[in-house]
Amino acid sequence: MEKILFLNGSPRLKGNTRFALKTLEEQIDKTKSEVEFIDVTKFNVAGCIACDSCKRNGGKCFMNDNTNELVQKIVDADTLIFGSPVYWWGISAQLKALIDKMYSKAHDTELTDKKKRVGLISVGADEIGAEQYNIISSQFRCICEYLGWEFFIDEAISAHNPNDLSAQNETLSLLKELGESLN
Repeated sequence: MEKILFLNGSPRLKGNTRFALKTLEEQIDKTKSEVEFIDVTKFNVAGCIACDSCKRNGGKCFMNDNTNELVQKIVDADTLIFGSPVYWWGISAQLKALIDKMYSKAHDTELTDKKKRVGLISVGADEIGAEQYNIISSQFRCICEYLGWEFFIDEAISAHNPNDLSAQNETLSLLKELGESLN
């Protein structure tokens, strides 16, 4: 059974990013896929300090936080769907900290042995096509290229105020189609 992991990087648990990811998730046939949805901001993930202790402890971060648990979920998943609001031309700090901590597994083959599919949903206040979406997309393309993963969903959404997305019927239809493509 395919494992699909949603990683919501938004601290707004009733915000547009989470709503977009949940719209995708609702379309998945749970009899064919094992689905897990994680609100990253509910976990404690300290920033990487580049100590390289993970290289010496079998890919385990020494910090007493949720890093090892969350990174292992990333390793175990077949498909990863990342979602983040756009903060100052990038993803949220909480999601970035987790992505940085993937470094703990990057030097053994745990992250590269399994060819994962990766999706990205970026939600910002700026119009679609603005540079901030390109910067975020480029970062994820580079990560996928480096790890040998397939970057198959790259969707930018313009929605600023709470509930903006719920009124965007065309965008919701697209998200539902993308969700169905995960089956």
